[in-house]
Amino acid sequence: MRSNRATVRAGVSMAATLPMIAGALALGIPAAHAADSPARDTLAGTKPAWATPTADRGAASDSAQVTARVYLAGRDAAGLAAYAKAVSDPHSKAYGKYLSARQAQARFGATAAQVAAVKSWLTAAGLKVTQVTRHYVAVTGDVAAAEKAFGTQLHNFAKGTKTYRAPAHAASVPAALADAVLTVTGLDNAPHKASHDDQLPPPETVFRNAGPFSSYYGSNIASTLPDAYGHKIPYAVKGYTGKQLRAAYGAGTRTGKGVRVAITDAYASPTIAFDAATYAKKHGDAAWRSDQLHQVLPKNYTKTKECGAAGWYGEETLDVEAVHAVAPAADVTYVGAASCYDDDLLDSLGKIVDHHLADIVSNSWGDIEANQTPDLAAAYDQVFQLGAVEGIGFYFSSGDNGDEVANTGTKQVDTPANSAWVTAVGGTSLAVGKDNTYLWETGWGTEKAVLSSDGGSWTAFPGAFTSGAGGGTSRTVAEPSYQKGVVPDSLAKAYHAAGNRVVPDIAAIADPNTGFLVGQTQTLPDGKAQAYSEYRIGGTSLAAPVIAAVQALAQEARGGRPIGFANPVIYARYGSKAYHDVTDNPTGSGLAVARVDFVNGYDATGGTTTSVRSLGKDSSLKAVKGYDDVTGVGTPANGYVESYRRR
Repeated sequence: MRSNRATVRAGVSMAATLPMIAGALALGIPAAHAADSPARDTLAGTKPAWATPTADRGAASDSAQVTARVYLAGRDAAGLAAYAKAVSDPHSKAYGKYLSARQAQARFGATAAQVAAVKSWLTAAGLKVTQVTRHYVAVTGDVAAAEKAFGTQLHNFAKGTKTYRAPAHAASVPAALADAVLTVTGLDNAPHKASHDDQLPPPETVFRNAGPFSSYYGSNIASTLPDAYGHKIPYAVKGYTGKQLRAAYGAGTRTGKGVRVAITDAYASPTIAFDAATYAKKHGDAAWRSDQLHQVLPKNYTKTKECGAAGWYGEETLDVEAVHAVAPAADVTYVGAASCYDDDLLDSLGKIVDHHLADIVSNSWGDIEANQTPDLAAAYDQVFQLGAVEGIGFYFSSGDNGDEVANTGTKQVDTPANSAWVTAVGGTSLAVGKDNTYLWETGWGTEKAVLSSDGGSWTAFPGAFTSGAGGGTSRTVAEPSYQKGVVPDSLAKAYHAAGNRVVPDIAAIADPNTGFLVGQTQTLPDGKAQAYSEYRIGGTSLAAPVIAAVQALAQEARGGRPIGFANPVIYARYGSKAYHDVTDNPTGSGLAVARVDFVNGYDATGGTTTSVRSLGKDSSLKAVKGYDDVTGVGTPANGYVESYRRR
């Protein structure tokens, strides 16, 4: 599964596009400004692409309320991007010369004079400053004051079936503040809404898998079910555990000792400590030390109904248990956001960077690129660049809807995985055999067909596409230097001759049909009692923490020295024995598994359904030899972790 920010959480996986811009979306280039008059400086990308003349429904009411954030550019935005690139490049003299959080702030953070000037400008326009952090100045006020401050009219625009407020023209700032302001967010209110304090709801109704199962791939053949691709197929695994994943991805004797991993999601599971400890004990993982699992949480939670707060408990549980299963000695810090909206998720990422809470950060959430506006992209990239100069690497799941056409009608990638400053993690279907032997992987993509009423065939085999690893070519982010010479031009230049960012960078297990077993306290069907239970789960939100954990093993192998922003070194290993080169057809014949599922999701009282799930069928995306837009450079092989010891 994978959670979507600013929308209700995605189910268990259980259109307009943005203009190409330079700015913080291109590796090594700070956010763009353009002078629109001698007195003002334009903030590029602050007018969303959907705010078109044909969608314009007229001026917003002067008295309507605006909540916005003015992100601070800091002392040297260009220098930050340049140093982030240099410190991450193994061919640079600055490679690995990371700064502490305090040093990064002193060198690149906003000065007291810049903050004072920004506050003075905003208050003079009639806005009220509500918060000042290292990253932004938050303000509230009416539309008239916002228009005065940012030099643009705010209009109402139709977007789909709803109407939202947005700038009629790009926002601007006084020219004297051009070097102090990175961007402004919140002038458009899609999908931001007024928030209120809320208590977290109880866990969702229990979810369970029906059997039969395989204990490892192929251990239990569905001999009474119809053939698929000319042969009998196995039942889906009950769910892989840490021992199987560690063996598949070459953990060896490494445990992640001495390495700090952070996880960001929204909200916080009230039973995570119990669930994680119970799961580890049941499946032979090392017991959690008393000081090994930490939580950094907000004072209040908001938008719990909009975001499906209880659904995020499973996300946190998956991430925490997967990291510990693969890197059982790593220190884990969960940083929960107050909601699933960008502002709150950015705050969580900012906490990690401001206090250097970890060297490796796993993020199992995102949204479609068409919903990402350049102002927010610039704010995210600044945090990622600050992380890079401190030796912090961010890992984002690439998505669970393949090329997104079935989901949105438009072929596109997901964000923030599209950022040139993060490691985008794609997904595979994984076959682990007897004695934890790695057999093969395919690119994750599923087609489903149900058993016919007479039990003699699969209806409309192989069936319709249901889910698959996200990937493809960004329309907004320029091709980063580390992808050049590795990513084929057919992908990089799909939209622009100059080339664009292609997702993902690396991959790991994601297919829920070959997924991971997790344990979580859930609400029983009576709606009253709660109990611990286990179920199989997948999605690239499994792949992200698995790769984060593998990176913890690699960091241990290099003597504990942080890997930092990992893409340059990940691509430097391309084509070597450090990776499994994953393709959609690793065995030479079609691959599928059989599944029996409870109709009601938890027991047989509502009946069961039997289906065949074909593997390696990811929408229009294909896993092929070499780099591809399903699995990137591939998945970690036996030599991957130890390859860091020599560098």
